[in-house]
Amino acid sequence: MKKFFISFLATLAGIWFSLLLAFFGFFIALGAAMAASIGTTTVKVKNHSVLEIDLSGEILDRPSKLDFMTIVNGVEKSSQVLSDITGSIVAAADDDRIDGIVINCKGASAGLAQRSAIIEALKNFKNKAPEKWIYAYGDTYTQGDYYIATASDSIFINPIGQVDIHGLSATTLYFHKLLEKIGVDVQVVKVGTYKSAVEPYILDNMSEPSREQQQLYLGNIWKTVASEIAESRGVDIANVNEWADNFIFTRATDEYPGLKVVDAITYRHEFDSRIASLTDHDKAKDIDFISTSDYAKVAETNKTGDGKGAEIAILYACGEITDEAGDGIVAADLVPEILDLADNDDIDALIMYVNSPGGSAFASEQIWEALEQFKKLTGKPFYVSMADYAASGGYYISCGADKIYAQPVTLTGSIGIFGLIPNAQRLLSDKLGVNTGTVKTNANGNFPSLMEPMTESQKAAMQTYVERGYELFTSRCAEGRGIPQDSIKKIGEGRVWDGNEALKLGLVDKLGSLQTAIADMAAALNVENYKISVYPDIKAKWYDQLIEAGIDFKASIIRDELGEMSSLYDTLEQIKGMSTLQARMDFTEIKL
Repeated sequence: MKKFFISFLATLAGIWFSLLLAFFGFFIALGAAMAASIGTTTVKVKNHSVLEIDLSGEILDRPSKLDFMTIVNGVEKSSQVLSDITGSIVAAADDDRIDGIVINCKGASAGLAQRSAIIEALKNFKNKAPEKWIYAYGDTYTQGDYYIATASDSIFINPIGQVDIHGLSATTLYFHKLLEKIGVDVQVVKVGTYKSAVEPYILDNMSEPSREQQQLYLGNIWKTVASEIAESRGVDIANVNEWADNFIFTRATDEYPGLKVVDAITYRHEFDSRIASLTDHDKAKDIDFISTSDYAKVAETNKTGDGKGAEIAILYACGEITDEAGDGIVAADLVPEILDLADNDDIDALIMYVNSPGGSAFASEQIWEALEQFKKLTGKPFYVSMADYAASGGYYISCGADKIYAQPVTLTGSIGIFGLIPNAQRLLSDKLGVNTGTVKTNANGNFPSLMEPMTESQKAAMQTYVERGYELFTSRCAEGRGIPQDSIKKIGEGRVWDGNEALKLGLVDKLGSLQTAIADMAAALNVENYKISVYPDIKAKWYDQLIEAGIDFKASIIRDELGEMSSLYDTLEQIKGMSTLQARMDFTEIKL
C-alpha cells in the first residue's frame, strides 16, 4: 500500500511538473511573441529603393490578435494589413527614394474588395507617378494574385509557371438531412423571399430565389473582374472568358505571351537582374527592397502633408455583429466607442469601414442609434466604406451615413430578418431515449424550448415579432437613404446585391475603396492636409491577450483536428451564439 501511494504521488507530481513547465513555456512564448509585436525596428529607406508587395499569407483589414496555437506550436503566422499595403503604395508615388514597385505573387489569401483596393491604389500610383514602374513576378499565379498583377506595367512568369483563371463560384452547405438523421428540427420565422440564410437548415438544395440572386451578383462581379483584366491586358472580355473556360493553367507557359496573358517569361534571377539595372545596381543582391509593412512605419501613411488640416477618424467594424461577446462587432464595445468619438473634439469627421455579413438585429439597432447620436451631437460628416460584405446587419449599421461607398465586388443589401429555433425533441426521445416532463404556470412558461415544437400561437407570435423587426429595419434604411419605405421593401426581401446593382438602386452613393472615401471626405472638409486616426485601439493589455488566448485554446485544437471540415464547426458555433432575431446574410464565400 505504501508503495502504491508513493507511486501515485510521484505520478501526480510528474503531471503537475509537466503542466508547470507547459505553463511557464507558454508565458515565455507569449512574451516573446508580444515583444516581437511591439518591438521597434529601425527602417531606413535608401535612394533607388523598390517597394515590395508580397502577395503571400493572409491580408487582414486590421492586425490580428495573438493566436494561442501558433505560439504553442512555434509557427510564425504570416499576415499583412491592407492599410499598410495601400497606404505604402500611395506614399511611394511621392517618394523620390522609391524607383518602382515589385509585386511578388505567391498565393495571398484576401477578399475581393481587399484586392480591388490594392488595384485602385496601384492605378492611382501610375497616374500620380507615370515615370515610375510596376512589375509583377510569379512562379504560379492564382486567379486572385493575377487580378492584382494585371494592374502592373508588365507581368513576368517562370518558364514552367502557370496562370489560373477559372471564374467565380459560391458553394453553400446544406445540413437539413444531417439534422433529420440526428433528430433535430429547425423552426424558422423570417421576412424576405430571398433571405436564404435559413435555407441550409430546412432545405436539401438551393432554392430558386437564392440561385437567382447568387447568379446575378456572381455574374456582375465576374464581369467587373474580367473587364478589368481585359482592359489591363489589351484583350477583349471574350478572351478572358475563353481563358477561364478552357483551362488556361494547362497551356504551355511559352504560349502565354502570344495570348497576352503575360508579357515575358524569365527565371527569377533574370527578373531580379532587370530590377537591378532599373535601380542603378550592378548586382541583384544589392537591390534595396522594402516591404510595405516596413515602409508604412516610416512613410507616415496615416497623414497627408503635415496632417494639420483636419483629423479623420476611421472606425473599423469587421466581423459578425453580436450583443455582448465575440471576435467581430460587439455592440457592448462598439456603442461606447462611438459615443466617445462624439465627445472627441480632436476629430473632424468619421468614416466607418464595414466588413460584415450582419448578425444580431438588436445589436445592429444599438449601433445604428449610437451613430445617429454621433451625427446629432457633433454635426460632423459621417461616411461608410464597405469592403467585401456590408449586408443585412452590416447594411443596417451603415444606412444612416451621409455617404456610402462600396466596391463593385462588395456584397450588400440583404435587408431582411429571421429567427431560428431548434427543436431537439426527436434527438432526445427517439435517439437518446431521454424524455422530459415540464410543469409551468402559463401556456408559454417554457418558451422558447429546445425540447418541444412551437405551438401555432407561438409561431404566429414569433412571425409578428420578426415582421415588426423588419418594419423597423426598412424604416431605418428609408430614413437614412431618403427612399420611401415601400421602395426599400421592394429591393429588400433579404436580397443580396453587388456594388454595381446597389449603386443603381440607391443603396450606396459611390463606387470606390476606403482611400476614395478618405479623399472625398478631405475634399468635403476643404483640406489638403489631414491626419488619419484609427479606432478601436488594438493595443490590448497583455493580460487581456492572455485571457483571449486561453478562451481560443479549445476552438484552435478542434479546428486543427477537423482540418477542412472546421467550417462546419464554425457554423455550429455561430448558430449556438445567435440571438433570437438575426439580420444576417447567408454564409456565402465567393471563391476567387
